[in-house]
Amino acid sequence: MTLEGGLESSASLEGAAALEREVVVVGAGPAGLSAALNLVRARRSTLVLDSNRPRNAATFASHGYVSRDGISPLELRRLGREELEAYPEASFAKAVVSNVTRIDGGFAVAYGASVVTTSTIVISTGLTEKFPALPSLRQFYGTSAHSCVECDAYEYADQPIALIGETDDLAARALVLSQWSRDLIVFTNGVGVVTPEDEAMLGERGIRVERRELADVAGDRSGITGVALADGETVPRAAVFVRPVYAPNLAYVSELGLEFDADGYLVVDGGGRTSVPGVYAAGDSTAPGPQQLIVAAGAGAKVAAALNRDMLI
Repeated sequence: MTLEGGLESSASLEGAAALEREVVVVGAGPAGLSAALNLVRARRSTLVLDSNRPRNAATFASHGYVSRDGISPLELRRLGREELEAYPEASFAKAVVSNVTRIDGGFAVAYGASVVTTSTIVISTGLTEKFPALPSLRQFYGTSAHSCVECDAYEYADQPIALIGETDDLAARALVLSQWSRDLIVFTNGVGVVTPEDEAMLGERGIRVERRELADVAGDRSGITGVALADGETVPRAAVFVRPVYAPNLAYVSELGLEFDADGYLVVDGGGRTSVPGVYAAGDSTAPGPQQLIVAAGAGAKVAAALNRDMLI
């Protein structure tokens, strides 16, 4: 079997020559593509593995990325991959990585029916999101329901907005969101924690806290029109910002003995080095909560520089 980029695959390490790349990058979001682009420009043979199921696939436009403000996240990924594949040192495969194990001199990365060996790995696989259990929320996600305040709040400046969440940091997120609109209601769904002191602080800014249980979000073809409470009342709103519970996608590296923080994110130094030599990480898997695309891309470039220097020693 031949993969995209001309890379031939091997079903196993036994009875067949194992594939060899200097670097395998797992994940082709901004962090992974940025790392890979800088690595191939350093003439490092690099294989990028990606499932092509990005968390922001439903989002029509991404913001804050200089020279690309308003671009579709999928288009940004397409352009990044197109740039990368112009280099002969680059290979790309659409695949889910199932496991990474240590071998002499490096690592074996299993994906699909194939295995590739490499001396170094860049982890850039991002996060999964768990939303409050509202039946219609996903229907509007990426259009009039969003999770990233810094990315999307500008488009709803001075409009009636809802913040929905079930965590204990809702007051802090509401405070940031109030920079764009003071017509804001925080919905805790009877679960999220807002202390009396924080509620008073928000009240001084005209922000109300609604603790009743929710039934769903309401809307039509134009987008969200309100938040439906379990008691039958619908509170009119033009948009919803939801506070998901995030979790990094790192089960495939569970055998490497990596160090994680208390929230399950990878512990890295300033160059993206993990606790295991030869394993680097960039992007959402290294810090709580999602990073803006341009921040993740910058992290990928920093990792590439550190990795390339380390390989010279």
